[in-house]
Amino acid sequence: MRWLFWLIGLFGLAVALALGARLNDGYVLLVFPPWRMEISLNLFLCLLLGVLLVAYILVRGVSLTLSLPGRAREFRARRSREHAFNVLQDAIRLQYEGRFGRALNKAAEAHETGYAPGLCALIAARAAQCLREPSKQRSWIERARTDDSACEAAALMLEAELGNESRDYDQALAALKRLQEKFGRHIAALRMELRARQGCGDWDGVLRLARQLHKRDALSEKVMHEVCLRAHLENIRRCGDVSTDLLGYLRSIPRRERDARLVLEVARQLKAQGEEDQAAEVIEGALDDEQEEFWQDDLVILFGTLSSREPTARIAKAEQWLLKRPQDAGLLLTLGRLCQQQRLWGKAQSYFEASLALGPSPQAHLELARLFDQLERTEEANVHFRQSVALMA
Repeated sequence: MRWLFWLIGLFGLAVALALGARLNDGYVLLVFPPWRMEISLNLFLCLLLGVLLVAYILVRGVSLTLSLPGRAREFRARRSREHAFNVLQDAIRLQYEGRFGRALNKAAEAHETGYAPGLCALIAARAAQCLREPSKQRSWIERARTDDSACEAAALMLEAELGNESRDYDQALAALKRLQEKFGRHIAALRMELRARQGCGDWDGVLRLARQLHKRDALSEKVMHEVCLRAHLENIRRCGDVSTDLLGYLRSIPRRERDARLVLEVARQLKAQGEEDQAAEVIEGALDDEQEEFWQDDLVILFGTLSSREPTARIAKAEQWLLKRPQDAGLLLTLGRLCQQQRLWGKAQSYFEASLALGPSPQAHLELARLFDQLERTEEANVHFRQSVALMA
């Protein structure tokens, strides 16, 4: 409808001008001695408008002609940017498609155009990383860092990732240190640092990072527990042959990070050092705990293999456990071994047979065979020896 209003308005203006010109009797006198010219005012106004229109067209034409080289340069630059943008898009698409060789070539082509050089270098570095070409990756990382300061943090993250993949953990930690100094820490960098410290064997650093990540909800409770468990096991193995260091380290572990496997490792280390009484105390302390996760068959079995200056007390302790766990075959086997050490042949036999009644095991058959051999009950010993071998086969 708007065009109709414009048309009506134009017609109205034309009518008004026609009426005005008809009623206008004015004239214009032009004098240029010795000539003089007299023309109507209406004609003079039409000629003036015509001259102004022609002058505008001439000036506009000259201006457009003079600006043609600049407009051509701008057109070529725009076309170049559009081409570079399309090439960069292709590089990103190929990267996600898994065509890393072509993605690297496209990223290099886009980088040559000068369009977003830092981003192009980062894409090329990532493609080179996927192609397992560390020399090219380092070259592109350096270009990303020098071409665009805004890409420095991303370049440092890529450098750290390259260090982890190539098992050059010192390089990864150095890159992460520079990242922390310039840009601060974030979750992804902490995860990468955790992997690097696991690789270089900095288990105290692993514990610190695991707790920090768990505090930020970046690690689940289960994953954090397993990471800390491995770190604690490695630290326990590094304590060497000093029993006080082993016991002190075990006591220093926070309760939520404790695990029966840690107790088992400490007990084995103490047994290897000849500190079997201390190993038995450590196991007793863990098995006396009311928490179910601290009860482990390996701890119970190891408890039965330890020699002690107070064997009767150990038997009594195991019998207390048996009151709470009467159906535990491993505990019955341990009690049988403890009784056998004290030459309580009848109790040992009953415990071994009760363990076998709950579940046949080669260890129980073997211990019963040894018991019968000591009692010179050869036929029964041979039967259990054969059953033990059959279960192990």
